Amino acid sequence: MQNDLKKGEYESRPGWEGRRRMTDLLTAAQMRTHETAAIDSGAVTGLELMERAGRGVVEAAFAHWPDLAQTPLRASVLCGPGNNGGDGFVVARLLAERGWEVTAYLLGDPDRLPPDAAANQRRWSALGPTRPLTEAEEAGEAALVVDALFGTGLARPLEGGLARLVSRRPPRCVAVDIPSGLCADSGRVLGAAMRADLTVSFHSAKPGHYLADGPDHCGTLAVADIGLSQDAVPGAVTLCGPPASARLAKGAGAHKYGHGHALVLTGGAGRTGAARLAARGALRVGAGLVTLGVPGSAQMEVAAQITALMLTRVEDGAGLAEVLADPRLNALCLGPGLGTDRARALVPVACGGAEPRPAVLDADALTAFADDPQALFDMLHAGCVLTPHGGEFARLFPDIAERLAAPATAGPACSRLDAARAAAVRAGSVVLLKGPDTVIAGPDGRAAIHAAAYERAAPWLATAGAGDVLAGLITGLMARGLGPVEAAETAVWLHLDCARAFGPGLIAEDLPETLPRVLRALGV
Repeated sequence: MQNDLKKGEYESRPGWEGRRRMTDLLTAAQMRTHETAAIDSGAVTGLELMERAGRGVVEAAFAHWPDLAQTPLRASVLCGPGNNGGDGFVVARLLAERGWEVTAYLLGDPDRLPPDAAANQRRWSALGPTRPLTEAEEAGEAALVVDALFGTGLARPLEGGLARLVSRRPPRCVAVDIPSGLCADSGRVLGAAMRADLTVSFHSAKPGHYLADGPDHCGTLAVADIGLSQDAVPGAVTLCGPPASARLAKGAGAHKYGHGHALVLTGGAGRTGAARLAARGALRVGAGLVTLGVPGSAQMEVAAQITALMLTRVEDGAGLAEVLADPRLNALCLGPGLGTDRARALVPVACGGAEPRPAVLDADALTAFADDPQALFDMLHAGCVLTPHGGEFARLFPDIAERLAAPATAGPACSRLDAARAAAVRAGSVVLLKGPDTVIAGPDGRAAIHAAAYERAAPWLATAGAGDVLAGLITGLMARGLGPVEAAETAVWLHLDCARAFGPGLIAEDLPETLPRVLRALGV
């Protein structure tokens, strides 16, 4: 099983064009363009979109807190100077029409609101008062606070009285589109940000709902359909979802070599555990065969620890080249416990040759080139997947990491999505930037986010060796013929789902052993 790894070529993805996938995440600019196109086409008016958005917020709030739908209570609606404030005035009116006691607070002059927001402010004024936002801090406690101050287009940090206002934690706060002060593209806080219990976005979630501080500030996330076209938006980032069972299933007449043969390189004596974890992951995810490439000093150690895995001696670069003469070895994993000296000797061989194999470079295979990252990048091809955590990323891409670490002083702020995309272009390969908000980016600009957040949070995944298993899962999937981006997306989803299926007390060894249960649940 050979893969065409010419630079810049990637596996096809059915459905990438055409209808929008429900897991697409739109930036603030993309969402604005999509709305504007719908309005300009005559398919909908801005007032209609605002009405649908407000109704979506009310319906989501009552679904989230069913008791609020039973008895009219008191609500405070905080409205900003833009169209997000207009959404807030719709919410205020709809609540008042249900018998609620509502007070709307406005930042700025009603006469300077955008036309659609101004129209809804006038409709609201027939039912209740609009007070200056400065009075909101002195307002009595409300059963529901609606944060409609700033939406996805926020470009400046919140300071002074605004920062104090949003820093309060009101009971039962619902944010309209995104909590005020949170950058919709990066999930970073601009000065200060509201902490909502429920956030209701429109048409599509935004990257900032899943990146950085987003999940911590959004509470529960809901997405309301406001009737926009489901056509694909060019350049949209994907939120990783469950893989199609057909991509992981094996046919009744399958042969082991029909599902690839992965080679995982180990370190020396006393340093083989990480590679064995990776190899176990590759085998469990369905690679037909998995071999550990071991130096002579560690052969007895590894042989005593493995059964279904195979073993071959790989002492140095020349030894690896000899092993790779077997064309059936079609995916490689280097880095877990490898040691930096051994990595410097083996990576050039693994990534070179007339027919380079798909390769996952993790841990020591990245750290070994911290003094000269370009030397590593010059070796890479389009079938490579780099899997750095934050520290490794900073060593390979120090200038990009510096931009990411700089304070967020304006929106849209630099995001982990921006960083991974820039790194992938520079490296000429896929970059998987690990973290609770993992980002997968290809050098063609395609990107995906996988977030261990909201209902998929699994904090017990933060355990030694978990990253080694992830590297093995990617390797095993590439051995089975998945392209680098699809393998990385599939692996991170399975990795997290194994952690969720196992639960607290998880250690890295449990991840491969839980994988069969996860695969069965997918119908594989």
